[in-house]
Amino acid sequence: MSAVALRRRTPQAIIAILAVMLVVAAIVSLGIGRYDIPFMRVVEILWAPISAPAIPVTATEANVVFTVRMPRILLAVLTGAGLALSGATLQGVFRNPLVGPQVVGVSSGAAFGGTLAILLSFSRYGLLASAFAFGLSALVIVYALNGIVARRNILALVLAGVVVSGFFGALVSLVQYLADTEDKLPAMVFWLLGSFATANWEKFSLVVGPIMICSLLLLGLRWRVNLLSIGDEDARALGVSVEPLRWLILILVSCIVAAQVAISGIIGWVGLVVPHMARMLVGPDHRVMMPASLLIGALYLLIIDTVARTITGTEIPLGILTALIGTPVFAIILRQTQRGARGF
Repeated sequence: MSAVALRRRTPQAIIAILAVMLVVAAIVSLGIGRYDIPFMRVVEILWAPISAPAIPVTATEANVVFTVRMPRILLAVLTGAGLALSGATLQGVFRNPLVGPQVVGVSSGAAFGGTLAILLSFSRYGLLASAFAFGLSALVIVYALNGIVARRNILALVLAGVVVSGFFGALVSLVQYLADTEDKLPAMVFWLLGSFATANWEKFSLVVGPIMICSLLLLGLRWRVNLLSIGDEDARALGVSVEPLRWLILILVSCIVAAQVAISGIIGWVGLVVPHMARMLVGPDHRVMMPASLLIGALYLLIIDTVARTITGTEIPLGILTALIGTPVFAIILRQTQRGARGF
């Protein structure tokens, strides 16, 4: 279905269509790989625990669908949805269409926390906690710098994010320099490139709770994000406690990004690009734009991950593909902003 045809429908209808597209894409993705399975056969395999199909499901089919591909696909959907929702929320809170988890330094901070955890041989839970702590620290520093420099300047937050990202990027390089070149360094490099190649049910269970809980809370706050997007003074006049609400949102976003980084490394540009797609389809109202961003983000990253694991014999890291797509789009958005275009 074309974007023009989608725009002619109501926001609620668009969200329903996106949800159906996501389910269909997930089923298709379950069948794509070195061991191809037809679409209807995948449906029969998924339905087999409830009603046995005419042709019994083989052990190989069950293993491919339920053990190998399903946790990876669910992780791609979960993290894509979380990153896109985080980006949409940050753009509303900061009233800046150029904001995303990577642009404001959260991903770089979480990456430093993750590489430090790998260097110190932390457990997966320790890696998650370290990524969260430094991801939140990066966001706090960016927010403080933005307030000091020029809160009303649309590029001030982006510039602060560049500074903080550069600082944490240097720390990541320092950790890599100190790492063992035979063991720790290859693990860090592969992890930082971003991938779901090592996805399994254990990793999915580790992050499904934090990402889903924080995402549901952000969706519950979406009408308040609408109020923050019109300005602090107007929001206060409408009875909103601006600073506590903003800090709550920042913590929730940091938790989502940290959980994603801890499991799959740096996957950039999803939180920056996808909200603009959602805004084009359903408009700037965060009550519908945030759910739309969530669904588009899940669909977007699912498609990219499917391409990454099937287009060549060796898997392409996700961070490379998302950057190849995201950076030109960001450049276009930046140029429009410089010309005085409105992002909202």
